[in-house]
Amino acid sequence: MGVHAHGAVAKAKPCSSSSSSRRLFLLVVVLVVLIGSYCAAAAADEEMNSSSNRGSRSRRRRRSRSRRRAAATAADAVTPAPLMVPITILKSAVDSGAVCMDGTPPAYHLHPGSGAGNNSWIVNLEGGGWCNNVRACQFRKASRRGSSDLMEKEIPFGGIMSSSPVDNPDFYKWNRVKIRYCDGASFAGEGFDKENGFYFRGQRIWDATVRHLLSIGMASAEQVLLTGCSAGGLAVILHCDQFQAFFPRSTTVVKCLADAGLFLDASDVSGGRSLRSYYSDIVAMQGVAPNLPPACTARLDTTSVRRLLPCSFLATSSTKMHACMLLVQLVLTQCMAMAIGCNAMQCFFPQNVIDGINTPIFLLNAAYDVWQIQESLAPTGADPSGAWRACKSNHSACDASQMKFLQDFRDQMVASVNNGFAGSRSNGLFINSCFAHCQSELPMTWSDNAAGGGASPAIQSRGIAKSVGDWYFGRAQVKAIDCPYPCDRTCRNII
Repeated sequence: MGVHAHGAVAKAKPCSSSSSSRRLFLLVVVLVVLIGSYCAAAAADEEMNSSSNRGSRSRRRRRSRSRRRAAATAADAVTPAPLMVPITILKSAVDSGAVCMDGTPPAYHLHPGSGAGNNSWIVNLEGGGWCNNVRACQFRKASRRGSSDLMEKEIPFGGIMSSSPVDNPDFYKWNRVKIRYCDGASFAGEGFDKENGFYFRGQRIWDATVRHLLSIGMASAEQVLLTGCSAGGLAVILHCDQFQAFFPRSTTVVKCLADAGLFLDASDVSGGRSLRSYYSDIVAMQGVAPNLPPACTARLDTTSVRRLLPCSFLATSSTKMHACMLLVQLVLTQCMAMAIGCNAMQCFFPQNVIDGINTPIFLLNAAYDVWQIQESLAPTGADPSGAWRACKSNHSACDASQMKFLQDFRDQMVASVNNGFAGSRSNGLFINSCFAHCQSELPMTWSDNAAGGGASPAIQSRGIAKSVGDWYFGRAQVKAIDCPYPCDRTCRNII
């Protein structure tokens, strides 16, 4: 019995173990199923979330693209495409020898006025540097700066040349003309280099084109404004009184605006006079002297010769004094007869001309003129070590000594206008403390219309377009000189 019982017990153990194993197995299976289901559900949730996120991101991207397209469309609606004005080739000018450097006819672009602006004209002289030697003139001759064959068939009119009443409220209805620049001496040269085939006929281009404009309606103008920037701004200074002479003073208001044309005879970073040497070559090569303002050439020539022949020291009697003065006059006569002027190059510098201009003129200039910094103050020839390379490309890279040099240049510019020029009630002035060059022909610096991309630099809360308009129409006197850098936070600096 006991054995049987014992045997029964012995048999019962394996039976109980098998049952437990099955139960354990079933439990594992259930757990596996549950875990698998949980994992599958989690994966599904994750996939759903991922898909949802992807969809959300996609929808956000689509909305963003839509907003950008809408913004672009709105911007296009606010800022129309610039006015494109076709070229006119003035073939008739060739008969008078008024030709570009390569012998092709001069050219201009005209957008007619309308309404109240029908009898008002802006004549804009294009800028674009100069050439002072054969190599530079050869390069220029083979470009739009020396040949009307290579000029654009149409160009945009912006800034003071704009037809937008919002961007250009005072002048948008006027007849607006841009005379193309293709001589290389600010419309003042007179000569011919037969060996190289260079026609230096800037003065003839100026004269022929203005006379043509007079013949097509400008002669009856009630208001005219001669403008230009850079080399064109210098041309305005040189020709302002000549422009006045084309019109009767009794019936036509004539004024001039020179933008970025106040090129100074200043020392460069090496202590030399880079721009003086450059201008001297231009005046000599292109025969500019006879066409420079006579009020300047007569004064400087007399001063120069009298410095060489100081009669008050050389003469010991009235007879000798008289003889010495006759000699001075003889030297001056010979200088003019040779069409060189004893000191004519100095009259290519505006600082020696502006006080003698009789026609009302407005000078618009950046005190830290970028072209002058790069090409006159710190040209490569004056900076062989490259110490100024970073500074003249980015004003924030200038060290203290370099900034002091630039501040001194700014002071020279202010001093050049603070004598006779600023004292004339008829003249206007806007010298801002910006690193810029040419501010009247670009919407972003001319206009106060922020919606159209404009944000004109301002002095005492008055922008450039407003300042020029107030001066021209006599709404206010404008003699605005900015405080030194870095006080002006309205600048549109280009370096």
